Amino acid sequence: MTDRVNIINNYIDGYNQFDIKKMVADLDDNIVFENIQNNDIRLSLKGLTAFKQQAETAKTYFAKRTQTVKSFRHFDNSTEIEIDYTAILAIDFPNGLKKGQKLKLSGKSVFEFKKNKVIKLTDIS
Repeated sequence: MTDRVNIINNYIDGYNQFDIKKMVADLDDNIVFENIQNNDIRLSLKGLTAFKQQAETAKTYFAKRTQTVKSFRHFDNSTEIEIDYTAILAIDFPNGLKKGQKLKLSGKSVFEFKKNKVIKLTDIS
C-alpha cells in the first residue's frame, strides 16, 4: 500500500503545484477520468492526452488550489481518499462565481490501480 500512497501523494502534490508532468507521472496511457457532482457525471475523459489537455485548461481557472488528504482507504485494486479542497478563482464563471472568490469543498477521489499505474481516477463531490 506504500506505493499507492506515494503515487497518490505525488499526484496531489503535482495538482497543488500546477505541475501537470508530476500529476501524470503514474497515470496509465489509457487512464479513464470522471468527475462526479451530485451523482451526475460532469466530465468523462479517456486517455493520457485528453487528461493532460483538461489539466492544462483547468490550470487557468484557479489562482491557487489545494487538495488536502484527510484519509486513505485501501481496497483490492483501488484506494479512496477523502479530501478537503480550497481554491481561489482566477476567472469569472458563467454560473456566477467571480474571480478572486474562495471555494471550500469536501469530497473524495478513487484511484484504481493496475501494476502501480493509475488506470482510473474518479473525483466525487
